[in-house]
Amino acid sequence: MKLKINNRFKSILGCLLLISLFFAAPVLAYQQDAVVVDTIAVEETSVSVGVEAVEADTVIAASSTSEVVSTGTAAVELKQIDPQVYKDFFYYVLLFLVICTVIAVIGKVISIYELTRKMNGKYNPLANNTLQAVLLLLFLIFFLWGVYYSYTVWGDWSWRDAVTEHGEKIDTMFIITLVITTFVMIVVHILLLSFAYIYRMRANRKAYFYPHNDTVEKIWTVVPAIVLTVLVLFGFFTWRSITSIPEDLQKSALQVEVLGEQFMWRVRYPGTDGEMGKRNYKLTTAENPYGIDFNDKNSWDDISGEHIVLPVGRSVRFHIISKDIIHSFYIPDFRVQINAVPGMTNYFQFTPTVTTEEMRDRMNDPKYDYVMLCNKICGSAHYNMQKKVVVVTEAEYKQWLSTQGKYFTEDLQKEFAQQNIEIEGITTASLN
Repeated sequence: MKLKINNRFKSILGCLLLISLFFAAPVLAYQQDAVVVDTIAVEETSVSVGVEAVEADTVIAASSTSEVVSTGTAAVELKQIDPQVYKDFFYYVLLFLVICTVIAVIGKVISIYELTRKMNGKYNPLANNTLQAVLLLLFLIFFLWGVYYSYTVWGDWSWRDAVTEHGEKIDTMFIITLVITTFVMIVVHILLLSFAYIYRMRANRKAYFYPHNDTVEKIWTVVPAIVLTVLVLFGFFTWRSITSIPEDLQKSALQVEVLGEQFMWRVRYPGTDGEMGKRNYKLTTAENPYGIDFNDKNSWDDISGEHIVLPVGRSVRFHIISKDIIHSFYIPDFRVQINAVPGMTNYFQFTPTVTTEEMRDRMNDPKYDYVMLCNKICGSAHYNMQKKVVVVTEAEYKQWLSTQGKYFTEDLQKEFAQQNIEIEGITTASLN
């Protein structure tokens, strides 16, 4: 047995040495190459300096040549991998192998210990079962404490009441679903981990073979099916109540259009006529990035909003569109989220109930702001797709709107006039 153990350890050590040499050779070779490259670069630099000192008339040519050489050298260096990468990889591979070796040694020590106890007649094959059962029981206690802690501490930290009328319905649905799933999770873990202790294998005890029970199977099939069906229907009717808005309420709501594009949001408000002009992607230019059709007179007084500003207590209907790829219109505090899809318009109507100033008082944070985000990963600058949302009183909203500029700027009016299109009757946006 000693011979076998020694042979195994020799094999492990031999493998470690071979792997070490395999990874060490490329690192040493690369370091030598790096030294050669640096030496060549130094020589080239010294030669260029000498040429500049000898011939003043060729300073420009020599400097340009040295720039080309240095650029070429930099390009070569960029293509090469830093030797530290190999060192780090080699280090972590060795660390992993050392950990595996330590675990193997510990396993051998334990096996020798068990063998010694068997030879002395003190080995109990059931002791390990009791130990594992006790550990599972202790984990159950830790698990229940963790659930309680996560709800009382992190739950209060992450949860805020919705600040819209429909948000209260979504919160109710969410809380009911969370209570049911938490109850099931706790019961299942109590049964699973306590049964591992109660029914652990012990001496002079034989397990009872329980092959089948139709009643039990019906219970654990029918009850979850009913609960899930109720939750799905609850969610369906809640969503229908939020999105199915009567036509008269749709028309009476404040209309706001939000256009998503990589990587920003554009906001458009209707002017004094209360209607927004048409858009056509074929009309998109550098001066008209929104693609607004100014042949439609309703577009002449449309207003460009720097932020999304909404009056409290007033129904707002958002027209959500996209210019390029799929984005997601998402305002967490409002419980609002819907996709912005190219080629189609999605709608979401809601009524804000808490102003920004009131929310700052609740949060005890004078700098807190609502924010609208993109909840679809849409590219490298996805993080930049944010827009501040401000909820104010009706008077403050009108005051803010009167200070915003129109989409139909003077430059666009000149461009529009050059196309020999009649623009008489253009009115300015006035809220007085």
